[in-house]
Amino acid sequence: MPVNHATGRAPRPGSSPFRWSAQRPGVRDGLLAAVLAVLGFVPTLSAIGVELGDLPERPADVWTVVLVLAQSLPLAVRRRWPGACLAVVGTALALDQALSYPPTFASIGLYVAVYSAGAHLARFRRGAAALTTAGFAALAGTLSALGSPNRLPIFLTFYLVLVVIWMVGTGMRRRRAEEVAHRRLAASAAAADERARIARELHDVVTHHVTAMVVQADAAQYLLAGTPERAGEGLAAISGTGRRALTELRHLLGVLEATGEAPTSERTPALGSVEDLVERARQAGQPVEWTEDGERRDRPDAVELAAYRVVQEALTNALKHAPGRPTAVHLRHGDAWLEVEVRTEGPAVQDGDSAAAPDAPQVAEPGAPRGGRGLAGLRERVRVLDGDLEAGRLPGGGFVVRARIPAAPTALAAATRRSS
Repeated sequence: MPVNHATGRAPRPGSSPFRWSAQRPGVRDGLLAAVLAVLGFVPTLSAIGVELGDLPERPADVWTVVLVLAQSLPLAVRRRWPGACLAVVGTALALDQALSYPPTFASIGLYVAVYSAGAHLARFRRGAAALTTAGFAALAGTLSALGSPNRLPIFLTFYLVLVVIWMVGTGMRRRRAEEVAHRRLAASAAAADERARIARELHDVVTHHVTAMVVQADAAQYLLAGTPERAGEGLAAISGTGRRALTELRHLLGVLEATGEAPTSERTPALGSVEDLVERARQAGQPVEWTEDGERRDRPDAVELAAYRVVQEALTNALKHAPGRPTAVHLRHGDAWLEVEVRTEGPAVQDGDSAAAPDAPQVAEPGAPRGGRGLAGLRERVRVLDGDLEAGRLPGGGFVVRARIPAAPTALAAATRRSS
């Protein structure tokens, strides 16, 4: 099998050396320069070349070959050194016109060099444009002094053609710059979305488990003072909650690693795990009632994870802001929708409210900032699935969180499922 000695790798199956070369701009430019140099010696194509002076032709000699090559071969580096390419090609064309050698097809290399300078010259653009203008003016004056029958309108028209070609190259350069800026902006937006998604996952995992551990630890302290024989149950609950938190965090950190594996359905929380959330909340001392209507069916991972996170966040807020208050978790399965409702009784104030009720015990330490990002993150998670989430106080006191999520994923939901 042939090996590319420049890279040390063999070509991919089904590829050819010509296709490999065409994918590299430097190779394409080299081929262009070579083809133009060969065509420069074809007499039938000479009529297409540049004829600016209209002076009596001089017989071709060795310098003709040199000038043909000088007008074509520098195009091989037109992207890497566009200024030098334009200088060499322009000087060769000026000498060819002043010495009145026969026109050749290679003279159109000037147009390519001017376009390349406009498209690829990054520094000294104004200086290059000024030198090109000055050089052309000197050429026009020289040709007129040598007896060229062409007058100012002819030279001016040719100069305007060069200006248009330069501007076309400049427009292409700006377009490429805009495309690069757009790709960077899109990459930045994608990175910001991914950071927000990761922040939501961390919030959901850490806040829920840590809140449960704090509540369970407080309960264990009271048990040690009153009924120490039951304190072991509380400590076992804390241990189990901590182990579950570590498992989810390890999985999340594994996804973040460059070589980490993507989430699998076995590790993604599903609707069946909602009952575990309810049971753990009960172990933490929260009276939770669990009801489920309709026939459970297979849902996309993104839908089940969103429903799981809604219940998790609502129970976490109940433990934080209304410990000991009756809480009801209701899950409804429909053909087109999956509905989740978590209702907590009492004058509780939950995530995002301005102040807590005076008689509502708080898990957070004194001075800790109130209001979180949990409900805001949930709204965004449900929104990208074309669902709705409502959260607010109940008229008679308490707090309710309702989510309505489409059961069938749209294209956006499918993309969210793959990214999650």
